[in-house]
Order: sequence, then C-alpha cells, then structure tokens
Amino acid sequence: MPSPSNPIQRNFGAAAKDYARHRPGFPPRLMELLEERTVLPKAPADALDLGTGTGTLARWWARQGYQVTGLDPDVRMLKSAAAIAKNEGLQMEWIPGTAEALPFADQSFDLISAGQCWHWFDAPQACAEIRRCLRPGGLVVVAHYDWLPAPGSLAAATEALILKHNPQWQLGGGDGFHPQAAEDLRSAGLTSCERVHEIVAQPFRPEDWRGRIRASVGIAASLDAAQVQAFDQELMALLAQEFPGEFLELPHRLDLTLARHSL
Repeated sequence: MPSPSNPIQRNFGAAAKDYARHRPGFPPRLMELLEERTVLPKAPADALDLGTGTGTLARWWARQGYQVTGLDPDVRMLKSAAAIAKNEGLQMEWIPGTAEALPFADQSFDLISAGQCWHWFDAPQACAEIRRCLRPGGLVVVAHYDWLPAPGSLAAATEALILKHNPQWQLGGGDGFHPQAAEDLRSAGLTSCERVHEIVAQPFRPEDWRGRIRASVGIAASLDAAQVQAFDQELMALLAQEFPGEFLELPHRLDLTLARHSL
C-alpha cells in the first residue's frame, strides 16, 4: 500500500530489469565513510538488508564476508537480486517480507541496513522490529543516494518531465538530506545516532540515465507500458537537444544515518 507520506502507488517489480541494469547503486565512498565514522562488525557477521530491491547494498555486505540476508516485499526484485549475486559468485539468502514484520527471531543480526527505502516504511513499526532483531551492540545503517536538482541542471529538467507525465509524483525537489531516520531510530531506543553526508559526482551514459529514471517510482513503478514509452521518448529527445554528450555527470548527495543497539 502507499506510504503514509507519499500516496503514489508503486510497483517496483515492473521496473526490475531497468533497476538492475541502470541504477548505479551506492558509490565506493559509502564504505570509506563507514570505515571512517564507525566500527563495522567483523566477518562473518550476520547482516540483513531491508527493502533490498536488486540487492545493491546487500552485495556490499557480502563482499565484506558477512552472512547476508536480503528482504523485500516484491519477489520479482528478489529474483533479479539472486541472479546478480549468483553471477558475482556471492552466496546470499533472499526472503520476501517487510520491514514492519520481520520473519526472524530476536537478536538475529549484527548489522541491519536500509538503502534508499526508509521513506517507504512505517517507521515506528520498522524501528521496533529492527531493535528486536538486532543483537546488543549491533549496527544500523540507513543510506540514501539522491540526485540534486539544481536550477538548470539535467536532474531538474528530468524532474519537470516526470511531473508532466505523472503529476502524482511527490519525490522531486529534494536536497538529499534525510534527518527523519535518526529521529525514528532514537525514538525506538537505539543509541549513538549519527548522520554523515557528502556530495559525490555520479557519471551516467545517456542511456543509463534514461534507464535509471525509468526504474524510478514515478515512471515504470507507477505508469503503464505505453506511458513509460512516451516518457522515455521525450527524455531521450531532451538529452539530445539540451544535454548532449557521451557522458553525463550528476551531483548526488550520499546521506548516511548510523545507530546502535545499546549494550
């Protein structure tokens, strides 16, 4: 069902192919910031990635040697995640479910993460479940990576085009800051809450930017196939006319919230 703060219907599974192929995931700077600002669990720790989608963040943890479970309500996204992990030689577990009703025993994980999905959660329920399933001393990582729609930029022009094709879309005009997660986690009794953020230049080829936007909630996850095609054709024309070039560089804000289950 729609998020309480965002009434748009979403069907991420319909965008799974573009999501897996064109969304860039988190930049290498993510792991550098984590290593600079906190003590990560030692492998082989147990890690859970909520709202895992195609497993971008889950695969980060698997590469660190963690025993990783990815959880998502859409089995089509999990199928895509499993195929990507298999191709990379990563052994992981994929389970359908929601952050608000975790199908795990108490104190099952050393690390619980949520990448680019916190705004879809019922925060009080999700936080209670995170606290229940996190071991004492365990780490929570909430990560966002958003384009910055400065006036005159490609991101701003793209947002205007999304709104033209989908007036119900409400996620535009952001600054990349997500303070709510820290407030939610503190309210649930988690401690040592800290926020870290940094601007990163994210490169795209034009076709990857088109795929990235098709995979967003405002387009393929909420419009029908004919509407998606009409949008994509107009975005392709916009790129050719106003933002030509073989490569595009779009500033993104990497925003992290870190918290712990007190000992």
